[in-house]
Amino acid sequence: MMKIRLFLLLLVLPFLAISQEASVFPIDADSKLVTYQGVVQQNGSQDELYIRGIDWLNSYYKNPFDVSRVRNRESGVIEIKHRIELENVAGDTKVQAGIVNYDLKIEFKPGRYRYTLTNLTLRQASRFPVERWLDKSDQAYSPLWDNYIQQVDAKANEIINSLKQGMQPVEAKPEEKW
Repeated sequence: MMKIRLFLLLLVLPFLAISQEASVFPIDADSKLVTYQGVVQQNGSQDELYIRGIDWLNSYYKNPFDVSRVRNRESGVIEIKHRIELENVAGDTKVQAGIVNYDLKIEFKPGRYRYTLTNLTLRQASRFPVERWLDKSDQAYSPLWDNYIQQVDAKANEIINSLKQGMQPVEAKPEEKW
């Protein structure tokens, strides 16, 4: 009975791994690049949303003026170039495994904004797009790539969630009378 259960588990396990793996990175149908994109409905004019976006940028990044290449209030666009640091964990030791550069574009319209996080590339001697990590038939494939996919996905979702939180309207505190 135990052998049958083990056999069934081993039979089903590859399909579970494939289904989980395929859904990790969102791939843009046109560009075939990993692209996190979404439109968020948010009360406010284009200018109000833009100012909230700048406030979020200034609070989230350590050096906001260096990472934001474009800040166009009239067109309602903020473009950010930054990086995600990857780690390898060996026992209790964490070792830097590489740096993945990304582009984040935030576009504002009255009542909504759109974020697009894309152009994820591993910084090496040459350009190494992270889409390559999805190809297990690649000659350079390493099992570490699966861990890197998880790290990049977690960081991208952290950035997006922080942006959504930062774009919420700030409640005005009543002035203290004394």
